Amino acid sequence: MPALRSVPMTPKNSKITDMANLRSVRPFRLVKFFSFTGLVVFLFCTLALSWLITNHAKRVLLERSEAYSLVVAENLGHQVFQQFVVPTVLRYGKIALRKPEQQQALDTVVRDATHGMRIQSVTIYDSRKNIVSFSTEKELIGRVDLGGIEYQRALERQSSSRLNSRGNVFNLLPGAPEISSELHTYIPFIQRKIIGNRPPPVMGVIEVVQDLSEDAKEIIRFQVYVSAILMVIMSGLFAVLRFIVAKAERIIENRAEERRRLEEQLHQSEKLATLGKMVASVSHEIKNPLGIVRSTAEILGKRLKSVAPGNEHLAAIIVEETGRLDGIVREFLDFARPQVPKFALASVNDILEKVIHFIASDLESHRITLVQELDGALDPLAIDREQLYRAFLNILLNGRQAMPEGGTLTVRSRRQEGLSGGVVVEVADTGVGIAPDKLSRIFTPFYTDKNRGTGLGLAIVQNIVESHGGTIEVESEEGRGTLFRVILPRR
Repeated sequence: MPALRSVPMTPKNSKITDMANLRSVRPFRLVKFFSFTGLVVFLFCTLALSWLITNHAKRVLLERSEAYSLVVAENLGHQVFQQFVVPTVLRYGKIALRKPEQQQALDTVVRDATHGMRIQSVTIYDSRKNIVSFSTEKELIGRVDLGGIEYQRALERQSSSRLNSRGNVFNLLPGAPEISSELHTYIPFIQRKIIGNRPPPVMGVIEVVQDLSEDAKEIIRFQVYVSAILMVIMSGLFAVLRFIVAKAERIIENRAEERRRLEEQLHQSEKLATLGKMVASVSHEIKNPLGIVRSTAEILGKRLKSVAPGNEHLAAIIVEETGRLDGIVREFLDFARPQVPKFALASVNDILEKVIHFIASDLESHRITLVQELDGALDPLAIDREQLYRAFLNILLNGRQAMPEGGTLTVRSRRQEGLSGGVVVEVADTGVGIAPDKLSRIFTPFYTDKNRGTGLGLAIVQNIVESHGGTIEVESEEGRGTLFRVILPRR
């Protein structure tokens, strides 16, 4: 027997149209819904976290820079008073910054006091009106109304700061304008020596400008880095969650599909149960009249032989056809009302030899060579002899019908591998074989591709084998033959 292609023989009641319906009934796609909503949520969370982190960094930088500017301004006010105001008043009697020598002296004091510090410019406003009396940026001297609300607060002895910032992420691109950020800190310039109990007068307002452009640029870069890292982390988390959701959706779909298939099988079983009851009832009603017709035809045949010689073949036809109908009725009854096996120790080889002996002449008339390969060392099994006889006979008859032009029918028996001690029976033919699309349906009740037959033979064989706790398998290839394998375990 050539090597054959093996196909698992699990009966499939679901049809192709059923599977198409199962695939089409998907009103809600969990993965698609999660992909859109999850992406929006993760993007929003990424931007929100990035904004919170960078804003916190900006706030910390601003607070520290403001504190630094206040310290610098306070120290500058002290240095100006000690090193410029006092000596100038003692020398000239009053302060007149319009004089070049006083302007130069103040500039020297301011630059010495701010040397090595991150100070862009220092401006001193007059206390009587909002006019620039001194500035390290010479073009600002003499200009009015530059102080704004911070100048007014400083006159009221309140220090304050103002941040002038320009630029965003897009300014990091090549060719874009530079990012700029300046912190303007205003403090009152108070006379240090107190005369009497009066509070020291405000002599002016000092504005210290600190350049924070590099810090702002680094914060924006930090914002980009944080956003990118958070995006990578969120993308990884999103991918993991999407994989979990996709797997969960597949599990849900598989369970829903299995549930629908089970419902279809249950519906099919209910239909078969109803059909079985009807068949059993009808077959029972047909069986007795059919026996009467057959016995009457046999008696009629004997009388025709003596009364009208040459016409007895008519009665023989009736007897033959009633016998065929009786076999069909028995198949219906066996399928609708399967008998409970009566187990007893017996030899499987004895049953096979009995079947072979019964069918040998039929095989010979169809030019079929019978090959027996029976293992004589098999142990007896607890089996139902009558039921297994019918099962093996049905399988051999199928093999004979598969070889209309003759061939070889091989019957083997052997011990099952392992310690189970079961028996394996194989029946192989060299017939036409079975098409792959039909192979999965041959055990389905009422399925047949023959012109004559009920389609219950192999279904009954499967029921008998399974009632013995065994399994039946089939291997087939079109044009090369078919092999049936029955495995009977030790009970």
